[in-house]
Amino acid sequence: MKIPKYISLILFLCVAQISWAQKHSENIIVITTDGFRWQELFGGMDSAIAVQRRYNQGDSNYIFKKYWAKDAIDRRKKLLPFFWSTIASKGQVYGNRNFGNYVNNANPYWFSYPGYSEIFCGYADTLVNSNSYKNNPNINVLEYINQQPKYKNKVAAFGAWEAFDRILNQDRSGIPVYSAFDQYGGSNPTASEKLLNDMLQDSYKQWGKGESFDVFTHYQSMDYLNSKKPKVLYIAYGETDEWAHSGEYKNYLDAAKQFDNWLEKIWNYIQNDPQYKNNTSLFITTDHGRGDKNKDEWTDHSSDVEGANQIWFAVMGPHVPAKGEVKEPMQLFQKQFAQTIASLIGLQFVAPHPIASLVTQIQDRRK
Repeated sequence: MKIPKYISLILFLCVAQISWAQKHSENIIVITTDGFRWQELFGGMDSAIAVQRRYNQGDSNYIFKKYWAKDAIDRRKKLLPFFWSTIASKGQVYGNRNFGNYVNNANPYWFSYPGYSEIFCGYADTLVNSNSYKNNPNINVLEYINQQPKYKNKVAAFGAWEAFDRILNQDRSGIPVYSAFDQYGGSNPTASEKLLNDMLQDSYKQWGKGESFDVFTHYQSMDYLNSKKPKVLYIAYGETDEWAHSGEYKNYLDAAKQFDNWLEKIWNYIQNDPQYKNNTSLFITTDHGRGDKNKDEWTDHSSDVEGANQIWFAVMGPHVPAKGEVKEPMQLFQKQFAQTIASLIGLQFVAPHPIASLVTQIQDRRK
């Protein structure tokens, strides 16, 4: 019997809806560490950099004792023990180019504002071409999620870099964005909020007022997680990029190690909180890569630095199959992250600008 066209259309739409509505988390935490290379993520300390006095801060013994091992697997576990013991075993990790598993910027610039805009807008807008760019005209996925009744006023962002106010367009989006030296807690802060503010304002300003140390971003976001219980939280660490630009490889590695330690603290908090336990996904990535073909370019990135568009990401959640380090050859792009983030909490991100498709490889198709 021939099925009428309108019934076929209804069936198609129903199947499409079922296909989209996979099992998902109620909460998600998105975490970035700025400019952290895939080379260290997958291979640990680079001895060709560490031996150079101009990069090791005159203390190669410290670096080699703390981070060196002959085997790359052992080196990366020394640098990022929680990442490789827990995230890799319970989730999925993409971007090891040694296996042809490629993740790249789609934007042509390979530096921070365009990278973060691509992550959250799902769109490599070539007009977004400067770190001093104005308020982002593109809708971001956090903003879209905040517009959904279930998530209204349950979305927040914390970043060490002052530009996140503009990247996430706090003025338009209505999302609270605490960046750099912003006062935390509003006009009537709690005792813990006031203490964090006082410590932040009195801290040494290594990079002026443009960026704070990550420790303040971390503890502000954890305080917010504990007191406000957001359903969606973004945490943006920045020291890996800053120490790399300074050519301080010891500090760069130590910042990565500290980042790993904070990932563990976030995960442990999630596992011990009734709202978040078994109901929260983590999405972890970076905004851009750095040079490597010429070892002196590890400090730099942008379109004139070969390899600076090479990135990575990891995802973990109760409904994300545990694939570990994905070694299957493929090409993925940063612009796919926004739709992927939305899908992890059961949403489909829509905006008036183009949005790339999600990373379908992470999905669990089991019903």
